[in-house]
Amino acid sequence: MPMTIHDEGNNVYRLEIHGTLRKIDFERCQNVLIEHIGRVGRVRLLFVLDGFEGWEPDDDWHDLTFYVKHGATIERIAIVGDERWRSQSLMFAGADLRTAPVEFFPVEKAADARAWLSA
Repeated sequence: MPMTIHDEGNNVYRLEIHGTLRKIDFERCQNVLIEHIGRVGRVRLLFVLDGFEGWEPDDDWHDLTFYVKHGATIERIAIVGDERWRSQSLMFAGADLRTAPVEFFPVEKAADARAWLSA
């Protein structure tokens, strides 16, 4: 499974992405996250790009429904991955559009990403 979600406690959720991300897997994780948001309220997200190969090019990635409905419930987003994905992942996360801060951390700074999420 290219994308999995893990509850790390304290309203932090780790989303691991492996290989090529498909929209169907992304939406499945969004639905799980919506359930958690309904129970706990605001959340912080840690995206871990492990062996990430990009986004499925044939999928339609223009749907902003989740962002519009639930964007305000996300307090912070940290993305950990290979430096080559920095620009594209920040753009995909809507870093310039969100009121919540979004930061990218190289793999060797994963501990810094976790600390930043908890700040």
